[in-house]
Amino acid sequence: MTAEILCVGTELLLGNTVNTNAAFLGRELAAMGIFTYNQSVVGDNAGRLKENLKLALSRSDIVIITGGLGPTYDDLTKETVAEHFGLKMEMHRASLERLQEFYKQFNREMTPNNKKQAMMPENSVVFKNNYGTAPGLAVVSDSKTVIMLPGPPREIEPMFREEVKPFLQKQSNIMLVSRTVHIIGMGESAVEHKLYDFMKNSLNPTIAPYAKEGEVELRVTASGKDEKECISLIEPAIKKIKDEIGEFIYGIDVKSLQNALVKKLSEKKLTIATAESCTGGLIGKRITEISGSSEVYLGGVVAYDNSIKMKLLGVKENTVEQFGAVSEQTALEMAEGAAKNLCADIGISTTGIAGPGGGTDEKPVGLVYVGIYCRSSGKGEITEIKKSVKFNFARGLYRDEREFIRYLASSNALNEVLKILDRF
Repeated sequence: MTAEILCVGTELLLGNTVNTNAAFLGRELAAMGIFTYNQSVVGDNAGRLKENLKLALSRSDIVIITGGLGPTYDDLTKETVAEHFGLKMEMHRASLERLQEFYKQFNREMTPNNKKQAMMPENSVVFKNNYGTAPGLAVVSDSKTVIMLPGPPREIEPMFREEVKPFLQKQSNIMLVSRTVHIIGMGESAVEHKLYDFMKNSLNPTIAPYAKEGEVELRVTASGKDEKECISLIEPAIKKIKDEIGEFIYGIDVKSLQNALVKKLSEKKLTIATAESCTGGLIGKRITEISGSSEVYLGGVVAYDNSIKMKLLGVKENTVEQFGAVSEQTALEMAEGAAKNLCADIGISTTGIAGPGGGTDEKPVGLVYVGIYCRSSGKGEITEIKKSVKFNFARGLYRDEREFIRYLASSNALNEVLKILDRF
């Protein structure tokens, strides 16, 4: 089954609005095993929309159109689709009643042009919009399906998951199930090189790599008559991947490194504190993005100046003088100070040179040390684990890689804690 994404809106062509809908729909369709070979953007013009729709239907089974469902004169998506299929427009009473109730609830006047949003091509499948006023809809004709959704991302994303996804799954008698393997510390090309033959020869499930900033995802997708059959096909493939590159895998079906870390800390009933120099609080920010982080994250110190490293974290003056602020020794003492001074089981630290200035031949831009200190195994007995890891995150791709270096430093710091937790 193939799909095409057609986004409507002159504001998208002018660059006034970033087209996040296409990226979202592409990811969602790929996860369902629906292949998207083309994406297009067209302005608010019925003639050009009609041309693009005709082309899209000539080469795809499903066309998903976003935008152009509003109440104004230039919102012409439904009318254009109806004309293409030779369908009449008619009032959808349930949608009209929902609109009337919406305006009544907020004590606002419903102007006559709002009724346009409840007009649908005959025999449409209507999708409720619990997040705005414009309903979504689908027209099925001659083995072709056109799905129309509103433009705002805050509406389209939950609508797709709640309404459109179940509709699409019913269109096929084959179930598709995907699982995602999350990898850090190994680039996309290295992953493909290691798994090339397996990925190339695996037809069901299919294995597709996706590069993210500092990470790689492998999406393993199987088709079968039911979920049980799909999972039975996926599990051996994931085992094979783990056997080959398991040391670089930080989770299966986890949203992010910070999600994986908070979950694992919660399971092991351990707490963590942070001591950050070059990352400037980014690790703490990422951890506290996750619901439930208050149970495991006690706090952090952003120790940019050496005096703060010494006063608040207990880094020895002699350590800084002898080895420098960017060193294995300083990173270890920062991590230990964070754990002990904030009464946490684990302390994590970063110290490095994010650039673009400040680098030397001995300590270049991109050099980062991550320190970890643990004083509990999580099993009742007190033990100490000290670890420092040296990284160089400079890639030479941009003149100023500062934010890139800081983000990779935070990601790898989170991952190093995950690896330590595997010992418990």
